[in-house]
Amino acid sequence: MVLGPDSINVADWTVGKSKLKKKKDGEAEESGCWIKFRFIGSCISSRTRVDSSISGTSTQYAESKSTNDTGRDQPAVQVGSSSSTSNVESSPSTPNTGEELKVSSQLRKFSFNELKSATRNFRPESILGEGGFGCVFKGWINENGTAPVKPGTGLSVAVKTLNHDGLQGHKEWLAEVNYLGDLLHPNLVKLIGYCIEDDQRLLVYEFMPRGSLENHLFRRSLPLPWSVRMKVLLGAAKGLTFLHEEAERPVIYRDFKTSNILLDADYNAKLSDFGLAKDGPEGDKTHVSTRVMGTYGYAAPEYVMTGHLTSKSDVYSFGVVLLEMLTGRRSMDKHRPNGEHNLVEWAQPHLGERRRFYRMIDPRLEGRFSIKGAQKAIQLAAHCLNRDPKARPLMSDVVEALKPLPCLKDMACSSSYFQAMQSERGSSNPSAQNGSRVRPGYSRNMQPTKSFPKFNGHHGNSYYRSPVPKAGEP
Repeated sequence: MVLGPDSINVADWTVGKSKLKKKKDGEAEESGCWIKFRFIGSCISSRTRVDSSISGTSTQYAESKSTNDTGRDQPAVQVGSSSSTSNVESSPSTPNTGEELKVSSQLRKFSFNELKSATRNFRPESILGEGGFGCVFKGWINENGTAPVKPGTGLSVAVKTLNHDGLQGHKEWLAEVNYLGDLLHPNLVKLIGYCIEDDQRLLVYEFMPRGSLENHLFRRSLPLPWSVRMKVLLGAAKGLTFLHEEAERPVIYRDFKTSNILLDADYNAKLSDFGLAKDGPEGDKTHVSTRVMGTYGYAAPEYVMTGHLTSKSDVYSFGVVLLEMLTGRRSMDKHRPNGEHNLVEWAQPHLGERRRFYRMIDPRLEGRFSIKGAQKAIQLAAHCLNRDPKARPLMSDVVEALKPLPCLKDMACSSSYFQAMQSERGSSNPSAQNGSRVRPGYSRNMQPTKSFPKFNGHHGNSYYRSPVPKAGEP
C-alpha cells in the first residue's frame, strides 16, 4: 500500500528489513507544525537523493496513508524459518533486476523525467505521505500514456519513490510489481506502471481520494458511520477472497491492517502494499515457512510462534481489523489502561456475551449501529480470531456473512434496552467506560458536539494525508 501511519520515521524502526514496526510511545501526542515539519523534512531529504541521481526512484504503493501511529504497531519477535514446509524464504540479497522483474504487458514504463515532471519536481506540496521505503507524491499523467500533464488534468496518480536507505528494499519492490502487475480486481489497488533506471525505482498507482481506512477510523473527529464501516469490511474481505481462492495462484497477503486498506471516492475498499505478499502453499503443502514479518497486533499467533504461514493467517488479521471497526480501538494502544493495550486480549472475554455486546461497540457511534449487525459481526470476529487456524472460516464465508450487514436498519439508539444500558453505563463513569477517552468533537459524556458527516461518495476531497492538512487543502 503505500504508506501508513506505521511507516513515518525510519529512526523509530528497529527490526532490520522486517516490516514489523515500532513507534515511540508518545509519538501520537505530537501535533501541529512539528509533525508537518518532521514529515516533510524526511521526504525532502529523499527528494534530494532522487534529484541528485539523474534517474528514477522506486516505490511501492501509490496511495499514501497517515503518518504517525499512536504507538500501536510494535515488532513481533522474529522466528527462524521452519524446514518442514514449502518455500522457505531466503535472506535478502541484491537481486538481478533483469532476471527477477516480471513485467506485465499491462504496465506502463515511465522515464524518470516523466515522473519528475508529473509530480512537479517532487515538490513538498505534492507529498501525499511516506511509506516504509519511500515518499508518495501526487502527480498527473496522460490518461492513455506516460507523458506528464498539467496539474488537475489527465489522470491523477500516486507516485512512490524508493529511499536507498529505506527499510523495505528491492525485494519488496519486486513483490509489488510482480503481484499487482498480474492481479486485477476491484478491491485491489491498481498498479499503473513503474520506472526503473540505474539503481532508482518508482511505482505509479491509481490515486485513492479518500485515503486510508486508518485515517478515517482513528484520526478524524467525526466517526465513520456504521453502514460505511460494514461496506469497507465487505470490500476488503472480497479482496482477500480473490487472493486466497480466485487468483490463478493463491496469494497470502501477510500485512492486512487498516493503514493498508485504501478508499476510493465512494468508500470502496482496495488492498494496497503487496511488499510482504507470498505465494500460498500448493499441492500437498499445508503452509509456507518464512521469516516472521508483518505488524505486531495483527499477525496470527501461530505464525508469530512458528513462522508457518497460511491463508488463515490473513483471516486472523481480518478478525483484528473487524474488531477495530467495531470498537473504534487500535489493535495495539499503550495509551489505554493496563490490560487494554492489546485489543484482542481485551475483547476475548466479551466476544461471547450476547446481552452485553454493546460494551464493545465504538462509543462515538452513540447507538447508531445495527443491533443484529453488531451481534453477527462480533460472532464473525470470534471465528476469525480462533486460536486454531483450521477453525477459522474461509474468506469467501466471511464475505457471505458480511453481505447483509450494511443494510440492516435496527439501530441500537432506538432500542429501550440499549438506552437503559447507556444510562446505567453513564451513571457509573461516563468517560472511562469501554476504556474510552474523551475524543475530539465529543463532550465528557460522549455526546457529539458536531453532527455526523454525510457520506455520499462525493463529499469533499479528503485524501489520506498527514494529520496536518497541507496549504490549500480543506
